[in-house]
Amino acid sequence: MPAPLPARPRIAVLISGRGSNMASLLAAAQAPGFPAQIALVAANRPEAAGLAHARAAGLATEALDHEAYPDRAAFDRALDAALRRHGIDLVVLAGFMRVLTPGFVEAWAGRMLNIHPSLLPLFRGTRTHAQALAAGVRLHGCTVHFVVPELDAGPIVAQAAVPVLPQDDVQTLSARVLVQEHRLYPAAVALVASGRAVLDGDRVVFGPGAGLAEGALVAPALAP
Repeated sequence: MPAPLPARPRIAVLISGRGSNMASLLAAAQAPGFPAQIALVAANRPEAAGLAHARAAGLATEALDHEAYPDRAAFDRALDAALRRHGIDLVVLAGFMRVLTPGFVEAWAGRMLNIHPSLLPLFRGTRTHAQALAAGVRLHGCTVHFVVPELDAGPIVAQAAVPVLPQDDVQTLSARVLVQEHRLYPAAVALVASGRAVLDGDRVVFGPGAGLAEGALVAPALAP
């Protein structure tokens, strides 16, 4: 089990583009009682629109152009150095479109989260909404999980589900899922930052106050 996080851990949010999930995290972190502080927003693309949003919010930023490094390992070493320079405790991937090397992932084991737009373990990788429509599932959604070397395979912290409607296309389904991403990610980060959800081997253990509910979400709705 990783060492416990400090009180109000310092979070780095990693982005590659507009950073819509980053914006939802920033808004949550400004609310009274949020158990962490966002200390850094870093991007692998200097032109990422989310960097301007972060600067406008008064946050420290780092732009590490991945194309300036000879390979993934060199980029990851620079990223790791930036995180440690800013005293980061918890790394949160928010639309960060880079596959991280196993060495980097292992260095931040139990201290790095990702949000994926599907109900994992279904539909790993990209084009998840198109995959869901092609598979004919009735529920789709998003998953917050700890990052492990295998892509989209880490222990799950939280999930949110939405119905797949008969008239859905990729755009309408992705928009419905994104609404839930913006709700789920801050809540899941708060669980981990406060110590109410911790990684124990290959599973997540929940402590008191985690807010786990009984019951089921069923789609289509079943008649009583």
